[in-house]
Amino acid sequence: MRKVIGSVLLVCALLITSPAFSQVKMTRDQILFYTSDWKGDRFPDGRPRLPDSLLKRAVDMSIEDVWEFLGAKGYNCQFEAGWQALHIEKPFAGRALTAQYMPTRPDMAKAIAAEGKAEGRVRGTNMWPINELQIGDVYVADGFGKIIEGTLIGSNLGNAVAAHTHTGFVFDGGIRDQAENREIPDFNGFYRGYDPSAWAQMELTGINVPVRIGRAVVLPGDLVLAKPEGVLFIPAILAEEAISTAEFTGLKDAYNFELNRLGKNGPQFEGGWTVEKYDGFAKWIDAHPDQLKMTRSQFDALLAKAKSHADR
Repeated sequence: MRKVIGSVLLVCALLITSPAFSQVKMTRDQILFYTSDWKGDRFPDGRPRLPDSLLKRAVDMSIEDVWEFLGAKGYNCQFEAGWQALHIEKPFAGRALTAQYMPTRPDMAKAIAAEGKAEGRVRGTNMWPINELQIGDVYVADGFGKIIEGTLIGSNLGNAVAAHTHTGFVFDGGIRDQAENREIPDFNGFYRGYDPSAWAQMELTGINVPVRIGRAVVLPGDLVLAKPEGVLFIPAILAEEAISTAEFTGLKDAYNFELNRLGKNGPQFEGGWTVEKYDGFAKWIDAHPDQLKMTRSQFDALLAKAKSHADR
């Protein structure tokens, strides 16, 4: 009996002295739960690590071509429009590191502050996600649309985001120091609005958690594609296929545009994709290899699939 009592007391002592389970930053196992279908490389925190080469290819894709692919796969809540931007004319792409903010509530703020102190974090929870960012990331924050006193970064934090990512951010919230942030090299960002007020009455409640940005659902590691038309959040598990399919569609369009210019499409200004037309398309690619960003084997696979559904 004494041994049993001693064991129980030891377990209780361990529970008391062990640090509390972190409630702000999602654990690796939690990220694996939400992204379990991803079979590729991961960051140490568990986020899917899409290859840099895919990020570069994504920038050239049209929103419509990728959006159409995602919709066909059942992903209908991945796009959001209505943004202001540091450089609206300059598209960018990267891997999502997500953060969720809520209005301040005293008891919740107290618990989060205690967690930060135990983990050695600096004050100001809007700085916590920045420390987690990697090169090629996009800082995606659900700021519940708050602009006045919802300014998640100013020029100091903007420079910090730029240094950590060389990419940018997407905030469902506001920023301040807009002019200074525009001067930062290799940096862009989409946000709901500008206000000179400082960040206040907001609390970070999650890092690398699923977030909602307008009508879009975002998971950590998603491929973020920000263009003048809006922002598309592409699930990591579909990113390679989505970009390759969009590239294939773009190449088809380029070939079809040329046929139209040369008057070789007859009345079929769009469509009319017969096996013979696809054969001509393949020869056009042979003559324009510089147009191909995917591998030739990927292109040939997509071509074979397209020909199997061609008009007869």
